[in-house]
Amino acid sequence: MRLRNVAGILSAAASAATLYTYARYRTEMRDIRAAVDNGGRIARTDAGPIEYAESGEGDPALVIHGAGGGYDQGLLLGQDLGSGFRVIAPSRFGYLKTPVPQDSSPAAQADAHSALLDALSVDRAVVVGASAGGPSAIELALRHPERVTALILLVPRTYHPTDSARADESAQSQIVLKVIESSADFLFWLAVRVSRASVVRFLGVPPEVEASASDEDRAYVDAVIRSIQPLSSRVRGIAVDSSIELSPWPLGEIRVPTLIVSAEDDLFHTLSGARFTAQHIRGAELRVLENGGHLMVGHRQRVRRWITDFLRGQTAERSVQPQAESAEQVA
Repeated sequence: MRLRNVAGILSAAASAATLYTYARYRTEMRDIRAAVDNGGRIARTDAGPIEYAESGEGDPALVIHGAGGGYDQGLLLGQDLGSGFRVIAPSRFGYLKTPVPQDSSPAAQADAHSALLDALSVDRAVVVGASAGGPSAIELALRHPERVTALILLVPRTYHPTDSARADESAQSQIVLKVIESSADFLFWLAVRVSRASVVRFLGVPPEVEASASDEDRAYVDAVIRSIQPLSSRVRGIAVDSSIELSPWPLGEIRVPTLIVSAEDDLFHTLSGARFTAQHIRGAELRVLENGGHLMVGHRQRVRRWITDFLRGQTAERSVQPQAESAEQVA
């Protein structure tokens, strides 16, 4: 009889814990949805409606988010530019309130970026492409070079003939990938709390790097994870990104000043493509972190300094003059 009572108590406790967990999820997800629903605007452009948001004042900077993101992730990435910039952060095709057009290729997305600049009366901008935002940033520099004052590619998804960027192949990451592809909001939210290391690894960061990071850097990882939620509002964009197969670009035609940053331990394997891209864009500067993974954990201040120094060294005249051969620096 006593065992039955204990079993009943344990069962009731488990049920209460489940209800509490789900109630907490509903509360947090309501707040996240409200934030992303109210934080962006819709621009009516020649390429169709495009959601975007802005922050800061100064020189225009178009910040193109990675896979799983949206305008909110773009604003987060824009912080690494420092002050003095008017950050323009669009939601790419399929993300949040930007629809998926019939042609959702990186080239079409680049045309949409240009159309957004038109709608905002911005002639030229620094263009920052992060991760899966890299392909459309490169296309923008190729198709609309007059709009690009400088090109910055952060841990970008780029073409390489034999070693293209890809998701981490560990069992933990593949499970998280299945959750994301199924747009399971609750399961992803729960995974962050019961297996944070698996989610961090899926995001391309060795878990031990994030575990030993400062509180500030771990808070940044939290912000990135938040910028992937709710999955159900981003799953169409994730599908678009997953369907893209990269082909060689005519990188030698890019004439804008270019900075590329990657990390040796990026679990998305962006370094090979970053090196290949830098080698084929005349004058491109490649900076390589020894660690930090895909989110460059622990190195945001250094990357900000690199970007600041790079942009300070550029002029409008230099962007159309022959430049020196590309150089790689490891730090």
